[in-house]
Amino acid sequence: MLLERVDVNPDQAEIDYGRTPLYWAAEEGNEGIVKMLLEREGVNPNQADTHCGRTPISLAAEKGHEGIVKMLLEREGVNPNQADTYCGRTLISLAAERGHEGIVRMLLERVDVNPNQADTYYGHTPLCRAAEKGHEGIVKMLLEREGVNPNQADTHCGRTPISLAAERGHEGIVRMLLERVDVNPNQADTYYGRTPLCWAVEIGHEGIVKMLLEREGVNPNQADTHCGRTPISLAAERGHEGIVRMLLERADVNPNQAVTFYGQTALSWAAGNGHAEVVKTLLERADVNPNQVDTYYGQTALSLAARSGHERVVKILLERKDVNPGQVDTRYSRTPTQ
Repeated sequence: MLLERVDVNPDQAEIDYGRTPLYWAAEEGNEGIVKMLLEREGVNPNQADTHCGRTPISLAAEKGHEGIVKMLLEREGVNPNQADTYCGRTLISLAAERGHEGIVRMLLERVDVNPNQADTYYGHTPLCRAAEKGHEGIVKMLLEREGVNPNQADTHCGRTPISLAAERGHEGIVRMLLERVDVNPNQADTYYGRTPLCWAVEIGHEGIVKMLLEREGVNPNQADTHCGRTPISLAAERGHEGIVRMLLERADVNPNQAVTFYGQTALSWAAGNGHAEVVKTLLERADVNPNQVDTYYGQTALSLAARSGHERVVKILLERKDVNPGQVDTRYSRTPTQ
């Protein structure tokens, strides 16, 4: 009724956020209204709001309104790579994060869509977004598209798709990425300097840790650059006994490798946090030194366990004849009994 009047402006935007009728119809998924508005002369399908720079097609892609996205893409002049001004998110980035497979497929069928375009806020690519959220179907589609870089890291923390998927526990996506010979499983982020293995170990994703350790070339001793934490030290601190055992089964894992921040070993971390089963598992390995001191306080695993009141750990350590119960630390000159 309103569109039949010549004095009604169908493209008039709100004063506060600059949103047009087409913007609202696209966001709410009202296909009939979108069609009516697009048939009216003077309606700009690319008009972005003044708050975040979001266009009607951007909202439709995020909300999963396939019919509206299709309708707008068929309209001459609609830019499928137009990013918003708030975070620099493109249509494919928004659809990939939300898991809208149909829309991602529609966009990837176009040769003018850039599947590697990163946002300006965190520098995440569509592949990063999909990998982090666990959308296997979308990850598969993106990896099949020529030119998609599976190692492209974000610009905020330097996290790669496999790093994000490993931390979140998305086994299917990690497996998919590891099947590609061009994926670097040792690529560390730029914030903590952690590898995908470190992230999976810390959270306790045993299946992913197993997959990564089976991949040729994965370094099980690669420490982060923040504190020098190794995979086994992270697993020991968190009490992930299964992962500690998995790592110790490898002859190339160094269980005595100390972190650079406090100089604690995996045994020290486990003892200080009261993880008795992890302590037992570590002591089963012949080359584990139960008397190795940290570089900050000069304390042994026994000293750390005693200080924190972990009786069971203390008992396990004292059962070994090679443990020195009278070893004095270098900071306070105290023995475990003191």
